[in-house]
Amino acid sequence: MTSVRWMMKGREFIHCNCAYGCPCQFNALPTQGHCSAVGAFEIEEGYHGDTRLDGLRGGLIAAWPGAIHEGRGQVVPIVDSRASDEQRGALLRIMSGEDTEPGATFFQVFATTFETMHDPVFAEIDFEVDVGARTARLNVPGWIAARGEPILNPVTGAAHQARINLPHGFEYDICEVGRGWADTKGPLTLALADSHAHFARMHLTESGVIH
Repeated sequence: MTSVRWMMKGREFIHCNCAYGCPCQFNALPTQGHCSAVGAFEIEEGYHGDTRLDGLRGGLIAAWPGAIHEGRGQVVPIVDSRASDEQRGALLRIMSGEDTEPGATFFQVFATTFETMHDPVFAEIDFEVDVGARTARLNVPGWIAARGEPILNPVTGAAHQARINLPHGFEYDICEVGRGWADTKGPLTLALADSHAHFARMHLTESGVIH
């Protein structure tokens, strides 16, 4: 059991290079044999010990040469420039898997797979996400330009709705599935187009997802 208690409740947008649905959600290998992704979250209510995190945002750029569980990954952690020094430290500890029970959150699990952790970026995170509508917009100047949209029915053109429910997952309980586009700059340069995205309510603690 970790000695520091923390909680984050809010919304997230994750976009990767896999086909719609993302095989990783089903313990299968990534569509293209490797994984690259961007993501962002907004904390509606949260704390790390005595440090409040309400209203702050975070994000990441990540890539692995194979499946995530095979390791050798890289990550660029991104923290809201509005955060105080205490809040920055708290967010980085959560995002790097510290103060978290082993295997409890995707932050902690992913942290064990990173071979290279680039210096954290402290920047403005312009982020909007509507989980129910399956839409998102993410702009971190000089780092990420991304958007998420619903999947469209190829015959009618109507928005298609699909959900993934992971009752024992380490990231979310239920996510809405869509598609996304993203371009990144910096040490991890990605160009993702019309590939998997998901949108979810997040409720995490040092012990895992609140289901």
